[in-house]
Amino acid sequence: MGFAVNEEYPLLSRIANNDGHGEDSPYFDGWKAYDSDPFHPTKNPGGVIQMGLAENQLSFDVVEEWIRKNPSASICSPEGLSEFKETAIFQDYHGLPEFRNAVAKFMERVRGDKVKFDPDRIVMSGGATGAHEMVAFCLADPGDAFLVPSPYYPGFDRDLRWRTGVQLLPIVCESSNNFKITIDALEAAYEKAQEENIRVKGVLITNPSNPLGTLLDRQTLRSIVTFINEKNIHLVCDEIYAATVFSQPDFISISEIIEEGIECNRDLIHIVYSLSKDLGFPGFRVGIVYSYNDIVVNCGRKMSSFGLVSTQTQHLIAAMLSDDEFVDKFLAESARKLGMRYKQFTRGLSPVGISCLKSNAGLFCWMDLRKLLKEPTVEAEMALWRTIIHNVKLNVSPGSSFHCTEPGWFRVCFANMDDDTMKISLLRIRKFMFQARDVPVPAKNKRFEANLRLSFSSLRRFDDVMSPHAMSPHSPLVRATT
Repeated sequence: MGFAVNEEYPLLSRIANNDGHGEDSPYFDGWKAYDSDPFHPTKNPGGVIQMGLAENQLSFDVVEEWIRKNPSASICSPEGLSEFKETAIFQDYHGLPEFRNAVAKFMERVRGDKVKFDPDRIVMSGGATGAHEMVAFCLADPGDAFLVPSPYYPGFDRDLRWRTGVQLLPIVCESSNNFKITIDALEAAYEKAQEENIRVKGVLITNPSNPLGTLLDRQTLRSIVTFINEKNIHLVCDEIYAATVFSQPDFISISEIIEEGIECNRDLIHIVYSLSKDLGFPGFRVGIVYSYNDIVVNCGRKMSSFGLVSTQTQHLIAAMLSDDEFVDKFLAESARKLGMRYKQFTRGLSPVGISCLKSNAGLFCWMDLRKLLKEPTVEAEMALWRTIIHNVKLNVSPGSSFHCTEPGWFRVCFANMDDDTMKISLLRIRKFMFQARDVPVPAKNKRFEANLRLSFSSLRRFDDVMSPHAMSPHSPLVRATT
């Protein structure tokens, strides 16, 4: 299957022993560095700020308000106790009918009510991770491949490949056209696989894109549908960021495209969805496979037993998403706050000459640091990344871990922290940029620093915060620099 096997543990299976988990990536190493030395405004102000985690924490106040007003939605409350027994013993793999109805309705609302979703086609899984693996099992055999536009989410290497033996082959996208997918790139990736005698079973797209934060336009989506239809291969559409769009243009789902009269075998179309990003509920592990293929739906439902969503969670989600007033309020507030945070972050980078790919969705920015590289190589990118982790104390993710072919791009998550932490992260970046240029901090930035120091009087002196010696000696990345 192309994985290296660790002979140190001969009693384990080959799957358990191989490196298909993908966690030998700098994407995961950054998380380890954060876990070893996490930032806290008072307990550890010199720690690493987590900007490698795509979480949506900006609108929890709306959710908490709803929970206070609807105590009966929880079976672990006096108001919901009457539903406890029936919910606790329910074990139908189809899921609670009210849950599937509510999720289908929510998916329609997120897509502007332009399409309808059949609750009987909704298959549950343990988050988008389990949903992707389920689709891979249903559609491909070990050694088969999916074509994936790069840069793409590093977790796909684990989610789709590790236990299935499926391969992921990049469709190379470039910054010269803002990393848009082209038919030429699709054809080139397909032809390369053919030359290497690799059977291509499908194309996997993420819309909105992770890590780019961009949307696929109608023409691109139609061209992809035409491509997969001509090749008679599947199209898996990861739409887990569909409700994170905060400005124009609007999100266009693949479900809308296939309703437009385009020639397409619908048995080839499959959507992966979850509530981890759009609602900010990764801990609930609500993953969804929505397939237009009856056989995939039936097979996926049998596989649901390996990763069901708990009925307690289904019960709560069904009540929450059936409340139209809540859904409308949450979607509006989430879009507003994500838009504000995006502007805050990108405008904070502008004074020091850092730009990001123009985007309007997602929980992150695709930050361009190419001009800071000593040379345009992955090695130079990794050296810069280690500096950012060790000295600037920010966990950002290097583009090479997303299979980006152009060194110097970094994904930076901005929605998993409060406003004060965001200001500190911007201050650290500004300080680093002026040090990198070996120029004095301009007066306006000195005022910016002074204001922040007043706001965070409990923090240690800024020079101490920026010191590389403040990092925990137990960080796995300390050894990487020696």
